[in-house]
Amino acid sequence: GNAPKAAAPAPVASPTVVPSAPIALRPNGQIRPDIIAIGSSTGGPQALSAVLKELCAEKLSQPIIITQHMPPTFTTILAEHLQRATSVPCAEAVSGEALAGGRMYVAPGDHHLVVEQGPGGLRLRLTRDSAENFCRPSVDPMLRSVARCYGRRGLAVILTGMGSDGLAGCRELVAAGGTVIAQDQATSVVWGMLGAVATAGLCSAVEPVSRIAARVAALAKGGKTA
Repeated sequence: GNAPKAAAPAPVASPTVVPSAPIALRPNGQIRPDIIAIGSSTGGPQALSAVLKELCAEKLSQPIIITQHMPPTFTTILAEHLQRATSVPCAEAVSGEALAGGRMYVAPGDHHLVVEQGPGGLRLRLTRDSAENFCRPSVDPMLRSVARCYGRRGLAVILTGMGSDGLAGCRELVAAGGTVIAQDQATSVVWGMLGAVATAGLCSAVEPVSRIAARVAALAKGGKTA
């Protein structure tokens, strides 16, 4: 009666598109966003191009602010490239400038890009505060400022990238009533930043790169204005 038990069968490796932890989605915010903030890293320039080309065709009224992990000079080139790809004004953000609808602002290399309340309304500010998540620009300071200044009228989009930059900022934005959308694992170059926010239960949608623009546009045009 002491026969050795048969070994349990070895687990079958699951395909890589299955996330390591389950993704729990939360409802969208009910209020139309007044700003769209996009964070990206590894593989980001291609994803940004694809998403913004489609999104800008929708002629949205909201300003779009972008933090892509990149050194100086490269962010200048990225802004020029996005303007060419979308035919929408896009430039590196300038400290102190007012946010205008229908424009895109890119965080310049080596500076964090944040929104702050100025005397005549909301303005952009560049800071040389310490790197966060080993990055400057970092997505977290941008999203924290959006949570502070816009609350439930803030919409964040997290695209492909390594690490977990954006997770803390998305937490604050969601706590303030805002909405987060992330790219899915199958279409990401690196499922780092996205995996972090998706598995933390912060996203209202996790979509392939080809469907993000439609999802963002629906929120940006829908929702209550109250």
